[in-house]
Amino acid sequence: MLILLDIDGVMVPANSWKKPEFMDDGFSVFNSKSVKALQRILSETNASVLLTTSHKTKYNIAQWRDLLKSRGINAKSVKRLGTNSLTTTRKDEILQWYRKKHVESEDFVIIDDDKFLNELPDSLKDKLVLTSPSIGLTDELADQAISILKKSTFQLSQ
Repeated sequence: MLILLDIDGVMVPANSWKKPEFMDDGFSVFNSKSVKALQRILSETNASVLLTTSHKTKYNIAQWRDLLKSRGINAKSVKRLGTNSLTTTRKDEILQWYRKKHVESEDFVIIDDDKFLNELPDSLKDKLVLTSPSIGLTDELADQAISILKKSTFQLSQ
């Protein structure tokens, strides 16, 4: 199982009126409720994380693992999309990943605040959990993500 994870607007609410806080590693502090929600998804599904965030190439995988762990997120595996082009949208990056790298037997959920992801084909949009950028990942959205991942598994086992 795989979680395609954005950071800004998911783990770090985007509130223009509030000055962002940073940790010693130079990256933003994650919202504690969002961390708890993501960790619950990871614990209940044993999913891995595939970073889709625009920050994905800022750090190597070992640094991302440390960054996530220092914020209370323990993923069994952390990967990232390889692209980071200013001309490629998140939607296109996910479509490219799906067409090139996705293994049919691998269940996944997309957790993101990018409303343009609503333009994904229905088969992918059904796997989208869209957050409010100013709130981020919530318990209710975590329930939705878990349901998407477990529903896929249930359908495969029938």
